[in-house]
Amino acid sequence: MASMITERPGSGKAALSIDVEDWFHAANLGVAREAWEQCELRVERNTMRMLEILDACNARATFFVLGWVAEKCPQLVRAIAAAGHEVASHGYGHVFVYSLRPSEFRSDVLRSKQYLEDLTGKPVRGYRAPSFTITEWAIPILQDLGFDYDSSVVPSVAHDRYGRLDGMDAGRPVVLLRDGFYEVCISCIRLGKRGIPWGGGGYFRLVPYLLWLWGVRRILGSGMPYIFYIHPWEIDAGQPRVTGIKATHRFRHRINLQRCEGRFAALVDAFEWIPICDLIDGCESGAARRSCGDHRADDRGEYASDADPDGQQMRILL
Repeated sequence: MASMITERPGSGKAALSIDVEDWFHAANLGVAREAWEQCELRVERNTMRMLEILDACNARATFFVLGWVAEKCPQLVRAIAAAGHEVASHGYGHVFVYSLRPSEFRSDVLRSKQYLEDLTGKPVRGYRAPSFTITEWAIPILQDLGFDYDSSVVPSVAHDRYGRLDGMDAGRPVVLLRDGFYEVCISCIRLGKRGIPWGGGGYFRLVPYLLWLWGVRRILGSGMPYIFYIHPWEIDAGQPRVTGIKATHRFRHRINLQRCEGRFAALVDAFEWIPICDLIDGCESGAARRSCGDHRADDRGEYASDADPDGQQMRILL
């Protein structure tokens, strides 16, 4: 797929991603799985609105579609693909990865991948873990199932749900974990190896928009790519309210929902966006490929020859 980004000296690339799940899938709300069938389905309308915003700005994105949603709204998946966007997997049942056994994880992801490929007629190359709950043992399973990349790491200072992968660094957002398999991290403002999350979600709704733009431009101006994510339910202030949840969870879920559609439209219009698959393909050629070597960065940001225990080399690409 052709990249739509215009190269500028000193600039990185901006990759846009949308996690296609409905309001009742959000972890902060804690809606039980057995109650999903009784919940109002709003994801199709919200996602179609996002498609309209992207089309108006001639932007392309990666849509990480939950398998449960794909089965309920197959026409939505076809519409995403027909508009020229990348369709990727968000798993099937929105279960935290580290709460599953490896065999359960494999079944969940395979069910989603096969169904999405049947709908689009194209290979599904990317995966994103629900609530970013990736873990080390999941990576070889993803590669074995035919994925080219994972995008589930937020190299932030702290979070109560996020998973971790060894060796991730906020200053190196695209990493070749294994031969032919990449990790694409959500963007952060760097603080050493960790950082302040600056890639979307509740942070995007909380931080003043002009300050957010400053952070995005700082990341792109450093030459690094910028990777952003958002959910369709985040532009839906009219979604049902859930009672009996923690005040902190309610705040995290509902903060500035009424402003988010306008902010999202402004952000899409402010930059030129590509899907994550284009970012990965760009790493395979040109100047980005020249920065790829059989080395791992040490704590000083320098490179040391250090193979991992499985004999695979971690290669820093960007």
